[in-house]
Amino acid sequence: MVTRAVFLDRDGVINANVERDGKAVAPTRLEDFRFLPGVGEAIGALKKAGFTIIVITNQPDLATGRTSQATVDAMHDKIRAELQIDGIKMCAHLNTDNCHCRKPKPGMLLDAAAEWGIDLSSSYLVGDRWRDMEAGRAAGCKTLFVDHGYEQEGSMQPDKIISSLIEAAAAILEGTQTGDRT
Repeated sequence: MVTRAVFLDRDGVINANVERDGKAVAPTRLEDFRFLPGVGEAIGALKKAGFTIIVITNQPDLATGRTSQATVDAMHDKIRAELQIDGIKMCAHLNTDNCHCRKPKPGMLLDAAAEWGIDLSSSYLVGDRWRDMEAGRAAGCKTLFVDHGYEQEGSMQPDKIISSLIEAAAAILEGTQTGDRT
């Protein structure tokens, strides 16, 4: 049996971003970390349909010291405790580190595929940044872009534009039933 996955970006897809200097960014304090509406139900529906659910997240605030490892661990513990996910892959590097795992590079997806036996061509990535879309395409996944209206610095070529994880889950489930895949 083919293992299919839905890779979820964390900030802006699972949990709400916060505003810093006029930009939507990841929360750096546990008290600012809150799930977006319907996230639990959307993930539950994807799990029920047989998808492996992996969170993939860039967390450069660790490298800059803006947040602590303990805070990020507490956020991830909350995700694991309250949502039906199978794993979390995180990159704590900066762009200048030139690592293989920082999106837009596909390293986290490739590592997860090897670890969980995932067929990337039968899988999806849901994200809210150009980096997510590029990583998903590079890994061979279908991409769904959650459009929050942010200014984006890179090119965007998602397979589908949606407004929330709820809408993404519905599109994925509809596509798997019709054979459309988006």
